Amino acid sequence: MTSLSEPTTQLFSAMLTPHRSLSKTGFWALMVFLSTVSFAAGLAFWLLGAWPVMGFFGLDVLAVYGAFKINFRHARASEEISVTPSELRVRRVSHRGDVVEWVLNPLWVRLEQIIDPEFGVEKLYLVSRGRRLGVASFLGPAEKASFAKALSGALEAARRGLLHNP
Repeated sequence: MTSLSEPTTQLFSAMLTPHRSLSKTGFWALMVFLSTVSFAAGLAFWLLGAWPVMGFFGLDVLAVYGAFKINFRHARASEEISVTPSELRVRRVSHRGDVVEWVLNPLWVRLEQIIDPEFGVEKLYLVSRGRRLGVASFLGPAEKASFAKALSGALEAARRGLLHNP
């Protein structure tokens, strides 16, 4: 005898990633521009007899390149949050590829918001059994408010149950 498991109704699903305003093409365009300007300025100093300055302009370009590479590496992080009637799942992947996963009962989870009057929603926490789990740290204040509204709605739907028909 085979048992077929019922498909789980997904009430909410979100994949959050850090926002990066500069694409790879934009990065290379910036590096070419910065290298050209740096080389021209270094050449001008070299022609004036201050040849050691040219090396410092090269170091600046390398420092900017290194900073952007670190920034792009950190952009690989992600956070996936899903809610079904029986579980709330948070799956976090670090920029190194390390995966941490939490599974919570949506009936016992509440969403806590830290709100600044001027700035808006600063932090979001899932609170269950006295423990707090920070979520949506990649998002800006307005995005966090929208995310919190959608997640709260999904948690309320999970508490009402699947048979609720308003």
